[in-house]
Amino acid sequence: MPEELDGNQDTEASENAEFQFQRVGEKLAAERKAQGLDLATIAARTRVPVRHLEAIEKSDFASLPGSTYSLGFVRSYARVLGMDAAAIGAEMRHELSEHGFGGHQPAAPSFEPTDPARIPSKALAWTAAGIAALLLIGYLVWRSAIFDGGSAVDAPAPVVAAKPAGAENAAAAAPDPTGAVVLTANDVVWVRIYDAENKRLYEKEMQKGDSFSVPADANNPMINTGRAQAIDVTIGGKKVDALAEADVPVLDVGVSAASLLARDKKAQPDTADQAGNTQ
Repeated sequence: MPEELDGNQDTEASENAEFQFQRVGEKLAAERKAQGLDLATIAARTRVPVRHLEAIEKSDFASLPGSTYSLGFVRSYARVLGMDAAAIGAEMRHELSEHGFGGHQPAAPSFEPTDPARIPSKALAWTAAGIAALLLIGYLVWRSAIFDGGSAVDAPAPVVAAKPAGAENAAAAAPDPTGAVVLTANDVVWVRIYDAENKRLYEKEMQKGDSFSVPADANNPMINTGRAQAIDVTIGGKKVDALAEADVPVLDVGVSAASLLARDKKAQPDTADQAGNTQ
């Protein structure tokens, strides 16, 4: 009898060990099937191609585009199923490293779509154009005085403005940091908005023209979408730069007014420094 009990305990221990070391892909597949979802539904909600979802479930790491995007795909998949995305992502990172794919990088794109600091600023071009216009006006006034036979000798000499051209217009056009953040779809796009505690604030496949106002009291609202360039973002009715420019997943990007303005400020050089360098 004791030998029979020992045999049952060994079997249970073996089953528990097998469950404990279940791979990420197997966990996701099991939870998806438990919820009665197919891969096409997951692909529609995450904007991750079905072939990549199949590779994740089979732990076929060689068929995935790279560690960076593989981790993003897995976290997006886990969120749709209501699982702990951070924990699943950590397990996936360990598996990739274990199989020699930890340093594997995607072939394209060569830039990071969620890093606005790499997008060239428009402020420098506008400042240079404004200063050039002032210099041209000054030259024309001086030339007119010379050819009028000195009749304009008493006229004050043209003065180049010390402050950067267009600074007042830029300040007037700057979004109000307390303004409402509104996301408007310019094409069909799936969007999920959630807060710092992973509480879902909004999830829908938006049609062109659909919009959503981010709650002002939300705790660090963030966005998950596969086509960020299909979403126009405004703060207090004033449009700001797109979240990204390519069809790749965007995860954990802040969409509060403070986060968006901080991102835009980082992307633009100090106009005062620009004026000093041009003089």
